[in-house]
Amino acid sequence: MLLSKYEPVHFLNRMQSDLNDFFRMNGNTRLPSIFDDNSDLLSAEWIPSVDVKENSKQFTITVDVPGVDPKDIQVSMENGYLSIKGERKEEKEQTKDDRKIKECSYGSFERRFSMPDTANAERVTAKNKNGVLTVTIAKKKATKPKLIEIKS
Repeated sequence: MLLSKYEPVHFLNRMQSDLNDFFRMNGNTRLPSIFDDNSDLLSAEWIPSVDVKENSKQFTITVDVPGVDPKDIQVSMENGYLSIKGERKEEKEQTKDDRKIKECSYGSFERRFSMPDTANAERVTAKNKNGVLTVTIAKKKATKPKLIEIKS
């Protein structure tokens, strides 16, 4: 017999996710068609995907921002938080054809990361190449904790 740990939180999270999916599809359990009006389904805010890596010299954060002009991205570091803000603007085109599918999301986004004390706020670089923003934060030497003598 295989023993497994009972974790009610996972069950509740799964149930909440299933209910969200159900109401998002308005009770319709069939797969959506390209001819359905899914404008309400696909109007969610856009949040770009992020990868965070760390090695002995630096932290590297890569953000997928295809279609975002680098001028519309702001990277800042303040009080131990790295903040990446931006906006993907939708080009307004007037055509006679009706749009049947809209999967590309547009709008503004913001991602914030709490950085450890070893992150050097003075040595942060950012570059955008082929729709991928790469933010590099150099590490500084960690300070050793100061031992405090206890007097009696």
